Amino acid sequence: MMLPDLPSLLLRLVVLLLLLLSQAEARSFVVDREHDRFLLNGIPFRYVSGSLHYFRVPPVLWADRLLKMQLSGLNAVQFYVPWNYHEPEPGVYNFNGSRDLIAFLNEAARANLLVILRPGPYICAEWEMGGLPSWLLRKPNIHLRTSDPDFLAAVDSWFKVLLPKIYPFLYHNGGNIISIQVENEYGSYRACDFKYMRHLAGLFRALLGDEILLFTTDGPQGLRCGSLQGLYTTIDFGPADNVTKLFSLLRNYEPHGPLVNSEYYTGWLDYWGQNHSVRSSAAIAQGLEKMLELGASVNMYMFHGGTNFGYWNGADEKGRFLPITTSYDYDAPISEAGDPTPKLFALRNVISKFQEIPLGPLPPPSPKMKLGPLTVSLDGNLLSFLDFLCPQGPIHSVLPLTFEAVKQDHGFMLYRTYLTYTVFKPTLFWVPNNGVHDRAYVMVDGVLMGVLERNLKHDLYLTGKIGAKLDILLENMGRLSFGSNHSDFKGLLEPPLLGQTILTEWLMFPLKVDKLVRWWFPLQLMKRAQPQAPSGPAFYSTTFTVLGTLGDTYLYLPGWTKGQVWINGFNLGRYWTKRGPQQTLYVPRLLLFSKSINKITLLELENVSHEPQIQFLDKPILNSTLHWGYTYFLSETQSSYEPMELSGH
Repeated sequence: MMLPDLPSLLLRLVVLLLLLLSQAEARSFVVDREHDRFLLNGIPFRYVSGSLHYFRVPPVLWADRLLKMQLSGLNAVQFYVPWNYHEPEPGVYNFNGSRDLIAFLNEAARANLLVILRPGPYICAEWEMGGLPSWLLRKPNIHLRTSDPDFLAAVDSWFKVLLPKIYPFLYHNGGNIISIQVENEYGSYRACDFKYMRHLAGLFRALLGDEILLFTTDGPQGLRCGSLQGLYTTIDFGPADNVTKLFSLLRNYEPHGPLVNSEYYTGWLDYWGQNHSVRSSAAIAQGLEKMLELGASVNMYMFHGGTNFGYWNGADEKGRFLPITTSYDYDAPISEAGDPTPKLFALRNVISKFQEIPLGPLPPPSPKMKLGPLTVSLDGNLLSFLDFLCPQGPIHSVLPLTFEAVKQDHGFMLYRTYLTYTVFKPTLFWVPNNGVHDRAYVMVDGVLMGVLERNLKHDLYLTGKIGAKLDILLENMGRLSFGSNHSDFKGLLEPPLLGQTILTEWLMFPLKVDKLVRWWFPLQLMKRAQPQAPSGPAFYSTTFTVLGTLGDTYLYLPGWTKGQVWINGFNLGRYWTKRGPQQTLYVPRLLLFSKSINKITLLELENVSHEPQIQFLDKPILNSTLHWGYTYFLSETQSSYEPMELSGH
């Protein structure tokens, strides 16, 4: 047998190596300023992208949602990385399960979608504290989103963990990330700290290199403070009559290069107490067509909204505190349950006029199911579980401390003191300087006396004997994610007063509600006496079995007021039936057991009917706001009910 000629073999290897190198060199995504376009591997390219947030969708559903986006004609997906979701404590990182960023990048690649990454550090996204970790506020004088050394030190530590993880996924390294946003709508923050923006740009370059395209995104009014030389400037806006005029504002900052709308709004967010936002499919499709005719690259925010499970919703501030609903349906082209909507098909039709879309139909809507009504049993008042909710015991302080001061990031904290004298006549109980953040359930000797809420005027009068126990359960309803540049501390920010007497000597119980629900309730370790009729915050539960085929469903809570709900230990999120607009909570079928016992637990914070019931529906109810009740409560702060527009995601 003749051996191959060694020089010939070496030559072939060299040719193969050069070929591989040339292919690697061909992977590039750059701005062609001369022709106002992007080049992908040297070929003119325009992206039509959609936003989807991996942190709002259970991981087993990522592939389904991404496939539907790709079948809609999109060639890219845009998403944020919420810092607080991955670094729950300083130096403690979590990239597992629903936080597995690398798995999501791989799913996007399998769906043949390029990635536009938005790692912050601030993301807005109607997410708790705009993605910033609340432990930053343990330094109460910190100035967020500025060149404050304390803030920059925390940002640097985080990005030195995050950015090396994504480095192999940059497009020129063989991955699918074509561009990365620096900060997020910084021009809307009013700090206008260019030193901070330059620091971020330098950090990104140091950790990611010079080849990756870095960009900024701002609304039309935010371009002056949000843009920075060396970062490609993009704009965001929704359906507008004069698209050309809005893009001309962008040209003042980016005279040459492709036009980019990084957030073209397909719908809008919802606030508790206001209407569910809906935007016409025709208007959205028409606006997209206008931009594509101009040669623009467009990202649609949102293409699939998802859900604010647990305590992760953010809040806005526009004259008052506006917490965001659990549903993040957004009236997006793909519904909260992952179903294609008429809006999707209208947009797909527009996209097909400009580029090829995949052949074949989209998957049909997922199967839905109904169940109930089911009667729910009282487990007991929250106060009766205090030893299990706070096993380490209370923290004592002369004056009340904030959530941040006692390292309670989310959920609830109980404040307790005792009356030092008898209060015979009804006396005003109040907290000065709008010091309730965000909602206080006030009890005397275990009896609910009333509720105080941030920014709203409530007159609450108390009586009590000397030594009476005064309990205040404080609910954190989500930290501000947009519309403020002051830190959003939670809890009692000022000591309460009874009349003109400052109340002191407080016990604070940081409550581990999720641990109780997940571990103690299923075990039922103690034999408890039959619970008494509830007054104020109380736990309820029931079990049920699904005998037929499992389907996605929507939990409906008629007659309930406000609270938190868990299914099989999973924190489904907040309900606020009395205020609306959201009346049902989306329950993915993956949370349920087939032909086995399922358990639902509710923490009702105010009151419910004598024989409370729940139902599972096969359709959502997202728009049922009791305006009359809410407008009445707001009469001190707002003269009339008006839907409001807030820029910023």
